[in-house]
Amino acid sequence: MKKHLALAVVFLSAPLVHAGNPATEMGRAARNFLKGLTPEQKAKATFEFSDEERENWHFIPLDRKGLKLSELTPAQTHSAYALLASGLSQKGVLNATSIMGLEAVLAEMENDPVRRDTQKYYIAIFGDPSTKPKKGVWGWRFEGHHLSLNYTIVNGNVVATPAFFGTNPAIVKKGPLKGTRPLGRLEDQARALMQSLKAAGKGAVISDKPPRDILSSQDRIASKPESKGVAGGDMNAEQKNMLLGVLREFSSNTRVEVARPAMAEIAGVVDKLRFAWAGGLNKGDPHYFRITDEGAFMVEYANTQNGANHAHAVWRLFEGDFGRDILGEHLQKEHPEKN
Repeated sequence: MKKHLALAVVFLSAPLVHAGNPATEMGRAARNFLKGLTPEQKAKATFEFSDEERENWHFIPLDRKGLKLSELTPAQTHSAYALLASGLSQKGVLNATSIMGLEAVLAEMENDPVRRDTQKYYIAIFGDPSTKPKKGVWGWRFEGHHLSLNYTIVNGNVVATPAFFGTNPAIVKKGPLKGTRPLGRLEDQARALMQSLKAAGKGAVISDKPPRDILSSQDRIASKPESKGVAGGDMNAEQKNMLLGVLREFSSNTRVEVARPAMAEIAGVVDKLRFAWAGGLNKGDPHYFRITDEGAFMVEYANTQNGANHAHAVWRLFEGDFGRDILGEHLQKEHPEKN
């Protein structure tokens, strides 16, 4: 636990106030991080943009490719967290820190400090980070147990999916971190919407038994789920605001310059969104929910494991994860001979 708290101090000392172009700041943070590495460390941290590893994402506690936090000096660690902070909001930084800190709780519960290590998080950089606002194709990833943040930058456009946050325990019930609940507000807002829909006689419950986990799992391409649940067009104004509130809660982990335009676009098609719930409605019941725009994206949340005290949440783009859609447009425009 002390090791994690020391890391948190470094993390929270990283620059969190964003005042410029997100692609430029990410590029600058990535270059600063790489500049401080030894040749051996840089070889671990860097990949070609076209490397298959860029889409090889996971959220379970396994060894990964990239440079692990435990391999860094204090100064290098500061730069690593500065890179992470370049992609997150203040709230996202705090949630990520909390999620990483729960590894110390699990290490104590399971007596396994090797597998449950607060420093077992990896940074990988794909391609050559650009600091030019509208030029360059590259990406980066910060990943470990219950945290997978993937960023693709194409000519100044930032794509921040897949974005995965998990938490085990979903709520810490004892000890110095008692009450910690990184995804609690997301769950509470979705449950409040579900209860409102139920009271209005609208059938968003698609099954009394929830799936064991998010349906998109760790698939490189997220499949579109069955069209079930209640459409935004069938909700009243208050319920539509609640629906958008759930999405804002998730997206607020991402820095505002990236999240706000996306949410503005989503608000314009709220009638086309669809909300579905599976499982019980009371706190502590195993449950699952999802919000979909069937042509564009899906947010999934599942809290079913470990006595419904182990939650997973993810935001996926059906066509655009890892920047696939804007990469296609870029290739068509800049390199038509490759198409």
